[in-house]
Amino acid sequence: MKLTRLFNDFFNSEKAGGLILVFVTALSLLLANSAWQTDYINFWHFDLGGHSIVHWINDGLMTIFFLLIGLELERELYHGELSDIKNASLPIFDAIGGLLVPTGVFLLLNLGTDTQAGAAIPMATDIAFAIGILSLLGNRVPASLKIFLTALAVMDDLGAIIVIAIFYTSSIAFVNLFIALGIFGFLLVLNRMKVYNLIPYLIGGAVMWYFMLHSGVHATITGVLLAFTIPFGKSEKKSPSYTLQHFLHKPVAFFILPLFAIANTCIAVGDNWQSGLGQTNSLGIIAGLVIGKPLGICLFSFIGVTLGLCALPADLKWKNIIGIGFLGGIGFTMSIFITLLAFDNEVIVNNSKIAILIASVLAGTIGFVWLRLTLKTQIDNTLY
Repeated sequence: MKLTRLFNDFFNSEKAGGLILVFVTALSLLLANSAWQTDYINFWHFDLGGHSIVHWINDGLMTIFFLLIGLELERELYHGELSDIKNASLPIFDAIGGLLVPTGVFLLLNLGTDTQAGAAIPMATDIAFAIGILSLLGNRVPASLKIFLTALAVMDDLGAIIVIAIFYTSSIAFVNLFIALGIFGFLLVLNRMKVYNLIPYLIGGAVMWYFMLHSGVHATITGVLLAFTIPFGKSEKKSPSYTLQHFLHKPVAFFILPLFAIANTCIAVGDNWQSGLGQTNSLGIIAGLVIGKPLGICLFSFIGVTLGLCALPADLKWKNIIGIGFLGGIGFTMSIFITLLAFDNEVIVNNSKIAILIASVLAGTIGFVWLRLTLKTQIDNTLY
């Protein structure tokens, strides 16, 4: 299967970005538990224009991350794996299973408790980390497996974005919301009029973000809405969508996501941190990501293929899907992001973050070892 240049650029930048995320996360945890602990943690909560630095990162810079996710989804729908309903069916089925089953596992332990609001934490896959781990396997990874993981992760993130918009909005200022949606509608009109200059879209997106921020709906949703107003066009390489997506890859992978990771993993690990892992919230997160995620992906894949609603790519085996299922359990960025929306209690937030880190390491390690063994077996079998 031939990979497009845009997909290769995306995969390579996400691969490097995933490895950087591992490094900066370890560095942040080290600093947060060093002699500089107080100064380091206080720095991220320093007031800047009425909001803390970490708030500006989570509500401001992460909007750009969601813009890139939206552009990637747009590309997949128009030109990529999701452009053909037959090809799109498998990752869509897997994404649905990867959303529902982990949520069910979490709620099984937390329904009716003070922590049930965290049900969406084990939902989404961290694209950068998952692709970073897959890339460590080198040339033994089939092109279809790379595309499958990318499409699955994009659909996962879309599902998480919809959940954020619906379930993590406490109160709505309808005037601001209608103004934001009005700007969105105006940008769609520009799209229909084939306005290919990016400047009006970016200016409109910034204004839409401001009103969305003050509407009660989480401002990062603006990124996805803006992505779908930007023209994709018939000529992929000349389209504004392609141009912006290509431009954003490196800033997102090498600046925004690492900054998010540093700011949100400055966790002071106390002497009794292990006790937090025994709480239902932490258990739900770990079980949801390590067990629920691969189970949901594999189960819904099997159901879809068995019913004839989708098909497994010719060069993939069921054991490959199991490995990808575990990589899907690397929640990190989106899981931490949802944690910050779900909880106000600092102790619960820190315990959740520790659980997310442990679960992501476990799922990523299992997925890497499983794929390393099974892909080697497949390569060996082709030699005979």
